[in-house]
Amino acid sequence: MAKQLDYHTLREIFTRFQAAEPEPKGELEHVNAYTLVVAVALSAQATDAGVNKATRELFKIADTPQKMLDLGEEQLIEHIKTIGLFRNKAKNVIKLSKILVEDYGGEVPNSRAALQSLPGVGRKTANVVLNMWWKQPAQAVDTHIFRVGNRSGIAPGKDVDAVERAVEDNIPADFQQHAHHWLILHGRYHCKARKPMCGTCLIRDLCMYEDKNL
Repeated sequence: MAKQLDYHTLREIFTRFQAAEPEPKGELEHVNAYTLVVAVALSAQATDAGVNKATRELFKIADTPQKMLDLGEEQLIEHIKTIGLFRNKAKNVIKLSKILVEDYGGEVPNSRAALQSLPGVGRKTANVVLNMWWKQPAQAVDTHIFRVGNRSGIAPGKDVDAVERAVEDNIPADFQQHAHHWLILHGRYHCKARKPMCGTCLIRDLCMYEDKNL
């Protein structure tokens, strides 16, 4: 695990990320807060591309909790059976839809605690929804962020909670809104697990990774 980079280095790193991609976006397709919750819940141990392929038709007919309940679990399964753990995920989507209708008037709540009380919604999912829909500087740490944070020294930590805290504590406030998207995209397309593309990396001169393949 790399040491934590200093404030000035972090400012330079995120200034470069911002210059390259001023408005980074999450890659999960959604049309409202509800479909975003469903998409993120479905994306656990699955690729965004795979989830998008499955939900494109689904969200045309079930873009609210009530419409999802009307569709029913068996029909939902037919739409998402290409996604890993689809049976369990279908159960959770139906359960969370029922809770949203009965307890929240069909609206998605915008507090982390309320979101995390929904079946199949963990802290990471809640943070993605808070960040992408309500523009809160919440940091959803996935495998990409965990890897980039530790390799580079941007946000080192022994587990996802520690990396989340390192992002929130150390990355300057004006970069917090988009920090997790910049880090995810960097991990997905440049700082890859097996063959990091250090030679073309934006931040290779600032990164603390010892095994750079330049």
